[in-house]
Amino acid sequence: MRISHTHEVEGGRVLYPIGRIEAASGWHASSVSGDWKNVALQRLIAAAMDYDADAIVDVDYKVDGVQTFDLSAIPLERISVSGVAVKLARAA
Repeated sequence: MRISHTHEVEGGRVLYPIGRIEAASGWHASSVSGDWKNVALQRLIAAAMDYDADAIVDVDYKVDGVQTFDLSAIPLERISVSGVAVKLARAA
């Protein structure tokens, strides 16, 4: 699966877009370190594969958080990622 943060894919040409897809890591305490960005990306790749995509372009990450009013609660966050699943033109 090819991943691009732009509209283009290195070494390939987008034949047509399939559609925008999204995925996210699980909720976790904001103070807990982990490779949450990679977890979210792997879930995005799995979603793209469900649509038989060859690549994902315009990949963008953001951090979602939960605001609580209880001072004893642990702040939670997750990494969400979105992109456009695409089919690539086949080389002749």
